Amino acid sequence: MIHVALLAALLAALAGWYAPAAAESAPRFDHVVVIVQENRTPDNLFQGLCTDAKDCSIHPTAHQYDIQTSDWLDKAVRGGVVQPFAVRLTARYDLDHMHESFVESCDLDRGTGVCRMDGAAATHCQGKCPARPQFAYVGNSTGILDPYLALATQYGWANYMFQTNQGPSFPAHQFIFGGTSAPSAEDDAIGTFAAENGGVKFKIGGCAARPGQTVQLIDAAGQENPDNKIFPCFVHDTVPDLLTPGGFTWRYYTPGQNSIWSAPNAISHICEAKFEKCTGTMWRQNVARHPRDVLSDISRCNLRNASWVIPTGQNSDHAKINRGGGPSWVASVVNAIGTSKCKDGDRSYWDDTAIVILWDDWGGWYDHEPPTFLKAPQGGYQMGFRVPMIVVSAYTPAGYIDNTRHDFGSIIRFIEQNFKIAEGSLNFADARASTDLLSFFDFAQSPRVFQPIPAKYDANYFLNDTSAPLPPDDD
Repeated sequence: MIHVALLAALLAALAGWYAPAAAESAPRFDHVVVIVQENRTPDNLFQGLCTDAKDCSIHPTAHQYDIQTSDWLDKAVRGGVVQPFAVRLTARYDLDHMHESFVESCDLDRGTGVCRMDGAAATHCQGKCPARPQFAYVGNSTGILDPYLALATQYGWANYMFQTNQGPSFPAHQFIFGGTSAPSAEDDAIGTFAAENGGVKFKIGGCAARPGQTVQLIDAAGQENPDNKIFPCFVHDTVPDLLTPGGFTWRYYTPGQNSIWSAPNAISHICEAKFEKCTGTMWRQNVARHPRDVLSDISRCNLRNASWVIPTGQNSDHAKINRGGGPSWVASVVNAIGTSKCKDGDRSYWDDTAIVILWDDWGGWYDHEPPTFLKAPQGGYQMGFRVPMIVVSAYTPAGYIDNTRHDFGSIIRFIEQNFKIAEGSLNFADARASTDLLSFFDFAQSPRVFQPIPAKYDANYFLNDTSAPLPPDDD
């Protein structure tokens, strides 16, 4: 017969043995929100971080921002450098950011395999273009960028986030959502990717595109054969395919039913296109057709486990078309989460949400930091130029500056590890990335009390905006 005291001790030991397993099965954050903005570089959009000389350096210490404020490289002029000048966020011109422009701006040194970063002047400009339009930065004399600067300095800033692809929005959004812009897993393995948007008339993207519509492919050597184009409907898994078996939910907030910025549209088993519309159950249940729906979902305590939030053209940071609402738009989403009364168990939305704010591509603007290329066969289209990234959470130390080299695959790895999925499970950019953003969080500290981010427009402005949502880009 087992002694009562011994049995009690055994049961206590078993209870202790089981408890860590239960804790390990729970995610650190119940929600991960990826807010995507458009077409900027750190040098272009975040000059405001350099409040005095010691705050910025092109060879930064751990506590400096890597923003170059003068002597931008331009091989097209005598002396090889130009001085940047300020333009408005709403400037009425746009720079080309197709793969060819990446190649020109990079100006690869064949001997070292490193971009010289002095060829931006060759980038084509459309609209009301000033002289040397590529060498402008966004001025902040009106305070329009204050929400971004507050977020960057009050939470976590990435000195080295690089877009994973060397092209524009369509492939970039595919990498952010699914780890690749390849048509299939087999294509990804050999370094074949969708490389471009598909042209000015490419207004309906993915599997719901009109018959005959195509997207340009690029091969492992970085070559775009004009004959190598396909219908933009892909067959491979995405992040939601990893989340769903574990019972985790997701939502993709996008402007309009069909566009090249609606990444789920290009995935065959999600879209299930019929008559040029996505009709699949996964698509209907998880794709919101207006970005402001994220604010409604937060207010109704219906925020999904993983969310991707794409702006309207009005509130995009894309040059030429935006109306200056981007910084307020991003702040409104952060503020909605930070001030929400909703709880998951005993934790508030603020305490159990990680917010990643990033820009999908460089937009043709100058940046001084060269990317690190991947080895063959991936190196033909990976990596691209540096883009801004800010990480916001109750566990992110104020003023944290991260000097690790990240890419879009790092965000997917973060989502994977957070929801107890093996990092690299997609076997795409997540498998090739070497970081997972955990450096942005200090879970030993008590959760920070949220302080609202001041902005010109609040959530009510965006919720009550009845104007038709414009595409985030007009390329």
